[in-house]
Amino acid sequence: MAIPFNDFFREELTINEIQKAMEDGEITSKELVMFYLHRIAKYDQKGPRLNSILEINPDAIFIAEGLDYERKTKGMRGPLHGIPVVLKDNIETGDSMHTSAGSIALENRMASNDAFLVQKLRKAGAVILGKANMTEFANGMSTEMWAGYSSRGGQVLNPYGDDSLFVGGSSSGSAVAVAANLTVLSVGTETDGSILSPATQNSVVGIKPTVGLISRKGIIPFTYSQDTAGPFARTVTDAALLLGAMSGVDEGDAATYKSEGRIENDYSIYLDTAGLRGAKIGVFHSDSNAFHDFEEYDDELYKSAIQTIKDQGAKIIEDIEIPSFHRKWDYGVSLYELKHSLDNYLSQLPSNIPVHSLTELIQFNRDNKEVALKYGQNKLEQRESLANTLRNPEYLEAKLKDLYYSQEQGIDFTLKKYDLDAILFPAYIGSTICAKAGYPSIAVPAGYMKNGRPFGVTFASTAYTEGLLIKLAFAFEQATKHRKVPIVNRENIINS
Repeated sequence: MAIPFNDFFREELTINEIQKAMEDGEITSKELVMFYLHRIAKYDQKGPRLNSILEINPDAIFIAEGLDYERKTKGMRGPLHGIPVVLKDNIETGDSMHTSAGSIALENRMASNDAFLVQKLRKAGAVILGKANMTEFANGMSTEMWAGYSSRGGQVLNPYGDDSLFVGGSSSGSAVAVAANLTVLSVGTETDGSILSPATQNSVVGIKPTVGLISRKGIIPFTYSQDTAGPFARTVTDAALLLGAMSGVDEGDAATYKSEGRIENDYSIYLDTAGLRGAKIGVFHSDSNAFHDFEEYDDELYKSAIQTIKDQGAKIIEDIEIPSFHRKWDYGVSLYELKHSLDNYLSQLPSNIPVHSLTELIQFNRDNKEVALKYGQNKLEQRESLANTLRNPEYLEAKLKDLYYSQEQGIDFTLKKYDLDAILFPAYIGSTICAKAGYPSIAVPAGYMKNGRPFGVTFASTAYTEGLLIKLAFAFEQATKHRKVPIVNRENIINS
């Protein structure tokens, strides 16, 4: 027997629609949580088996009931009151859920505390619905590993196509959960492209903020220099609301200190349908052959996006130069910082966890190779031989060069030279230079290729310009309304 859900419950629900319905007494947060659990059962774990959800919070319904009672007796806390949020599996929660980064070595790891961003979400009234599957160790395992795969969770699938369609990584599950209407919101993390890539692949909005806008505390690390959490949503409005709820200075994370006085509690103030009017946007390689071998690129759709931006009153500057964009980037930072940060993290795990160093993790995987090493672990093995220190001259030079070439000879150079507000990139092609600079980007749907594959564009700018980027992306979104509900996935139709 099917559960008789209220007619209100449907795909593509937004925060504002949900809040109005809850305030009017039409629905409750408990019913909303049950609706998404139903969809997870029907489409993620059965049916198309998208496999985006790794674990459900067993207390989610209880939490929702408590928030419903609080709303009734005290009123709502804010826009996230009673709203379900899914977290990437490298974000710690001090509850009954595990935090494993998708690794079977950590499948029994239960954190003792919430990550700082989770504390903020709970304070805002969000319901942590569950953990999302991801590329294992944020794509730190193997060069052969398919995006969205983890030994603990298996393969995440793209809801817009068959099994072979690229799902994007490493926050794959977080993006798919939102795209397939299995939650209202989700949180991913990015070192380089891990939010922007799955956002463009799954036709959702993804914000990779300035490093330090959101605390890194309580997130299984990849690097110190580039790691950040960020929101996924189906609309720019909802992504902006989630960003504001997670941002904040954390005494436990030095990266956030520079954010003092530069954070907005409510990024929805930047939602302006005329946000592109008068803006100066530099277009990266709109008329070259540079992307023709890049499967995620579509020339017709990119040019259409540029024309829309122009039609909305922005000044377009074509063929901009980013001096360092095509340089051969040195990956010494990620090499040494993953070794150092992951070793440090593992060393602090409790005694019941079988690994407490990178070396022990590698050996555990070898001992359990049938389930742990479908794609090998050459990335981990490459780092094992490195000294667990950050004084290596190659590392230090790489760190300084990353900052210089991504900032002074990269994003900042170009913004200043052409007097730009932002730079437009197709898909997530600009993720590396923005990641190395620690600068923000926002990915937004920009149509679908002839084979149905989603296409997106990314707006990027300098540090702490999240408000500006939200303004530009919102105006683009409202002018185009490109996002469509995923219709076909293998033999099943995605609807309730």
